[in-house]
Amino acid sequence: MSRLPLGHNGGPPIDDNHVPEWGNSGIGSYFEWKAASRAAFHGIPAEIAIMRARRAAALGLTYEEYTLEILERGRYLQATDADRIMEIRLKRPLRW
Repeated sequence: MSRLPLGHNGGPPIDDNHVPEWGNSGIGSYFEWKAASRAAFHGIPAEIAIMRARRAAALGLTYEEYTLEILERGRYLQATDADRIMEIRLKRPLRW
């Protein structure tokens, strides 16, 4: 853990390089979006979350990718949806 200089209150940096959690384009509806996102991904019964996680793993997707597909398209992906699954995988950021 790095030590802060004497007199530092632990707040965000004052320099121009700081980007707030909601980005550079103003706060807008950030907090409403964040609450809706939290409810969609974390406000569900544990049994459903476990089922989605298992199905996602069987398809080679993350829980978030699988749940987002349900929320955006209203479809539960199956093994026969190989083309769509590959599209989702190709959108993942590269990890080195």
